[in-house]
Amino acid sequence: MVMKLISPKQQKILAFPYSGYDALICDGAIRSGKTRIMSVAFIDWAMREFSGKRFGICGKTIDSAVKNIILPYISMSYSRKKYRLKWRRSDKLLEVSCKGARNSFEVFGGRDESSFTLIQGRTFAGVMLDEVALMPQSFVQQALARCSEEGAKLWFSCNPDSPSHWFYREWIVKHEEKNALYLSFALEDNPSLSKKTVERYKSIYSGAFYDRYILGKWTVAEGLVYDLKPEYITDEIPVCGEYYISCDYGTMNPFSLGLWCVRGDEAVRISEYYHDGRSSGVQLTDEEYYSQLERLAADYPIRSVVIDPSAASFIALIKSKGRFKVRKANNDVIAGIRRTAGFLKSGRLKIYRGCSNAIREFGLYRWDEKSGSDRVIKENDHAMDDIRYFCSTVLTNKKQEYHSIFE
Repeated sequence: MVMKLISPKQQKILAFPYSGYDALICDGAIRSGKTRIMSVAFIDWAMREFSGKRFGICGKTIDSAVKNIILPYISMSYSRKKYRLKWRRSDKLLEVSCKGARNSFEVFGGRDESSFTLIQGRTFAGVMLDEVALMPQSFVQQALARCSEEGAKLWFSCNPDSPSHWFYREWIVKHEEKNALYLSFALEDNPSLSKKTVERYKSIYSGAFYDRYILGKWTVAEGLVYDLKPEYITDEIPVCGEYYISCDYGTMNPFSLGLWCVRGDEAVRISEYYHDGRSSGVQLTDEEYYSQLERLAADYPIRSVVIDPSAASFIALIKSKGRFKVRKANNDVIAGIRRTAGFLKSGRLKIYRGCSNAIREFGLYRWDEKSGSDRVIKENDHAMDDIRYFCSTVLTNKKQEYHSIFE
């Protein structure tokens, strides 16, 4: 027994290798038990059917594949008792042996369009692609093309995205013609989660992200990006804490600064500076923007200024002044929006009522419903960007129970 409890849906993953299907697709809610059971079934199948072969294990990045698949697998008592395991970290290779059978499982990351070159030239007897909806189609196609051994099977898992996503259109919609078993998971399909934990995950998301990561639906992101409820706005400023400034740099486009007070794992935007060079007709220099940065910082002990990594000239100026430490922001837009929405809904992020520009943009920042993918309209997004930088670079690294669900 792999786990103390295995749900009927998870049992179907374990049964897949004995079926006549060529591929397995598991999508649905976060933390629904897809990946762990799939890794067990994948390696058990490989060790039963093959010896002396190579298999691929793929994640969005090598690190995410190691964290989500390799390390949990080699730490399970089931796998340690059943197999001899050797994890060659430098080679990103897991060697598994048992009763004369010996196979290798190589780890790859499908981060971007260039990643497919890393997997060229391999020959696999099977491949497991975790977080496949986060990978470019070129990488996935190359991984599948490497599975040329007789009897090879394909294993996919992901959380839902937009219904216009290539994986939804090419694999989920067409799963029958591709001879693939398609299983969609809900949180309740993971019996190891308590009712309290399930409710906590449900409280984190809203809008399209709730539909996708909780309900397991492939839905379009539409309307306002954030639903700024009254309880997300506060009239109170913390009397002490750690202080940070976030910055979205613009010359003719708006320039936005946010001053944050962090206490524990919660943060309040307590003040801001906002200048729109285009609408005001006044273009400020980097020196003038730096003066506004100092004015906003006042006498607060600023831990760091988190800034758009593309703002090279302003970053250089801040460093030359010697007062503030600079941190280049994590600029992953969609992941940052997920984090920000989650922090708002959980109560970890609040906006002081005096931050009128941020509050105004919350009411205007919208999804681009015509794009066919998850894209925001590049308007009324400058305070939104500096808030996202802060959430993805500072707040996500503060101690919290559920940080890993955003990664």
